[in-house]
Amino acid sequence: MVGMTSDAVRQAGVTAAFILCVVGSAIGSGAFGGTPIDQAAGGALSADATLLAPAGPAFGIWSVIYAGLGAYTVYQWFPSQRASHRQRRLGWWVAASMLLNAAWILSVQAGLLAVSVLIILALLAVLSAAFVIYTSQAPVTAADGVVTDGTLGLYLGWVCVAVCANITAALVAAGFAGFGVAPELWAAAILAVVAVVAVFLALRGNGRLAVAAAICWGLAWIVVGRAAGAPESTTTAVTAGLAAAAIVLATVAVRLRRRSHPGA
Repeated sequence: MVGMTSDAVRQAGVTAAFILCVVGSAIGSGAFGGTPIDQAAGGALSADATLLAPAGPAFGIWSVIYAGLGAYTVYQWFPSQRASHRQRRLGWWVAASMLLNAAWILSVQAGLLAVSVLIILALLAVLSAAFVIYTSQAPVTAADGVVTDGTLGLYLGWVCVAVCANITAALVAAGFAGFGVAPELWAAAILAVVAVVAVFLALRGNGRLAVAAAICWGLAWIVVGRAAGAPESTTTAVTAGLAAAAIVLATVAVRLRRRSHPGA
């Protein structure tokens, strides 16, 4: 009886978090009179604010992520999932990620860029914890793989890119001069870190496609932004392209290795 009650509380908590997440997203889009994210905080997070800001269309991935989170919220109510060990381990982490998502939007709306950095770092940590959980146990069904692993993988991958863009925006807005190092070199170094993290995630997650796809999506739109828009930077565009290529190669290699050595 106690277990059933705690499961119901978890399911309700995930649902409440999703509702708040959607409301936060609507506020962030300006639907309720709020300032759109790309215009909030003095435009610090706009597509032309920094070298690591992805071009505008990149943010369309949020529609897919929100749709996936909605599907996950419904899915975790299925009778087969109520007492699922996997959902018991994941539920509160997913709920926390959605609450942090809403908090991040509100912090940017309030112009609190430094606070937004702390929140998105916390979001990254929460999604990383969820990644460890769902990669340690294979999905029960194909639906579980798509709804749970796929959604959370896209979420984590995109946030990996968003963290870099957010931190860069906050530093630029604060007047950080880069200690005399050229902005292009800083951007290249950060993109190299993103590539290393993505390769690690590919190795740890047996080549999960969703994570790699979201990171490469973000990098591809950085390429577009720096090659075709302001601020233009061929160096940053090329580095982002090379990082994306390295991630694709690493992910494919891991998947091929797993296929040829299934017990490895």
